Amino acid sequence: MDLRPALLALLLCAAQPGPHAATPLHTAPAPMLAMQMHDMVGVSAWLVSEKLDGVRARWDGRRLLTRNGDPISAPTWFTAGWPAQALDGELWLGRGQFQQVSDLVRALRPDDAAWKAVRFMAFDLPADAAAFSQRASRLRALVAQANAPSLRAIAQTRVADHAALDARLRAVVAAGGEGLMLHRASAHYRGGRSDDLLKYKPVADAEARVVGYRPGQGKYAGMVGALLVEDAHGRRFALGSGLSDADRRQPPRPGQWVTYRYNGLTAKGTPRFARYLRVRSDAPMARR
Repeated sequence: MDLRPALLALLLCAAQPGPHAATPLHTAPAPMLAMQMHDMVGVSAWLVSEKLDGVRARWDGRRLLTRNGDPISAPTWFTAGWPAQALDGELWLGRGQFQQVSDLVRALRPDDAAWKAVRFMAFDLPADAAAFSQRASRLRALVAQANAPSLRAIAQTRVADHAALDARLRAVVAAGGEGLMLHRASAHYRGGRSDDLLKYKPVADAEARVVGYRPGQGKYAGMVGALLVEDAHGRRFALGSGLSDADRRQPPRPGQWVTYRYNGLTAKGTPRFARYLRVRSDAPMARR
């Protein structure tokens, strides 16, 4: 009796995804990245949330990944009960605790005790084809249904006018927050930089790649005086302000991307009062 046809049928059946199979991240677009809000927008067309000082992460229905798609070594219990659907969000410990959560994400082995305080603050469903207002509603329902202690949905609300938007920004910043995020309510999810997703902050930030160093002088002799960096537009400038003594002794390596803050641009188009903030959390192996 030839058992090969029956065996082939069993193998094909086992290969088919079941009704609760995870939605893999590759079915979703690349991460949607925010642009800086320079001009005031018609706020009635947008949903507003707090910009969290966390690490951008994605859930593909089975695995927790960085913005770039690298696996995050979170404890297995951390994602227990999460929906089998792609989620976009931030790993967050609280206001002003970016470095702590960044260290956890970059660790080779998960620290169970430290992960107990982390929350995945979900803000979008990247594989959902609906407009953002509908995605936000569906996300709230998914998170409520999962009822997982580590999973939350970021609150999305409308504001009445520009004065209300500015008042909310002042309140968030006064409480130690970074700023606000604005999602266009009618927009669909699309990868890359998008003017459908804006960040509104009292100061701007951006990213640049380290290309060299300027030697330190005086009390910084024998250390790095400034990082020489190049931004995405090919502009080169120095970042000296913001570096700690530890940063000067062990600076970011050439090729690494760093985040810096600045106050507008000079007449030459370079960032004004640029100061180093940190190494980008997913570099060079998110944040929105």
